[in-house]
Amino acid sequence: MVKHGGLLKAARVYYSCRCPAPARHDPLSAAGSLRPGDGSVRDSNEKMVRLYPEVPDVLERLHGLGVTMAAASRTGEIRGANQLLELFDLTKYFAYKEIYPGCKVTHFERLQQKSGIPYSEMIFFDDEKRNIIDVSKLGVTCIHVQSEMSLHTLTKGLETFAKS
Repeated sequence: MVKHGGLLKAARVYYSCRCPAPARHDPLSAAGSLRPGDGSVRDSNEKMVRLYPEVPDVLERLHGLGVTMAAASRTGEIRGANQLLELFDLTKYFAYKEIYPGCKVTHFERLQQKSGIPYSEMIFFDDEKRNIIDVSKLGVTCIHVQSEMSLHTLTKGLETFAKS
């Protein structure tokens, strides 16, 4: 749910609480790989791909609270996006994944159908304003992330959600 402010630098990962979380990924047209020597993840151009520092804490906090999370991405690099989630050991956090090209609204419609969670009980973090505008029309609480995802951003988003 956050492009550059998402879970990954360069790979643009989106995620949301109780609602689809996009796993966005641009530069890995040939999926990334794990380097056994140092444990780093690199894209097809050997550029290192890293998680933003607080992302593991954000996901662990939500997981510990029993929040249902999903990953959603409108990428054409389906295999690469899924591979990144695996390489960073993030799949354990996501009950649902919607990773394919298409409208973000479609991701949420499918997630709602699969999960049974009403839109009004979903929160979505994203750095793309157009996604915020589109998904908010469904009744989802949408948080526009203007920098990287952090515990502070999560807290502010949850406060907004609680007031809605």
